[in-house]
Amino acid sequence: MKIRVGFGFDVHQLKDQHPFVVGGVTLDHHKGAFGHSDADVLLHAICDALLGAANLRDIGFHFKNTDDRWKGISSIILLKETVKLLADKGWQVGNIDVMLCLEAPKINPHIPAMQENIASAIGISTEEISIKATTNETMGFVGREEGVVAYAVCLIEKN
Repeated sequence: MKIRVGFGFDVHQLKDQHPFVVGGVTLDHHKGAFGHSDADVLLHAICDALLGAANLRDIGFHFKNTDDRWKGISSIILLKETVKLLADKGWQVGNIDVMLCLEAPKINPHIPAMQENIASAIGISTEEISIKATTNETMGFVGREEGVVAYAVCLIEKN
């Protein structure tokens, strides 16, 4: 069996009175991530990890922020499209591990719903998806709630 690992990173600016979608879940918060799509930083990091593992470039290559097809789109759709790109090359997802860095809101209550969304989009078990969150201890742009960051690693397997 052939396996590969991938790493993904994403960052989005936070803006007042903007929707905050993370892992396909809309969080109740006074700020939200801003971007061309729904700015789901967690799913974007996962897409980049998967694409990188399969040597298929990055999310910006496949889903350009200048293309109106992707304007305001749910990143769950981007994740499904990413999985199709992998499947076309004979890859399937083994597991995913992600870390979200933000000061607020608390993520822990939403992790099961995020795992369900991701598992459903990819076609794997929630047991294969680890989601963690941490603060930046009030330091830097994350600590000042100016932005949100996500990191992801994944394992893919050749069919």
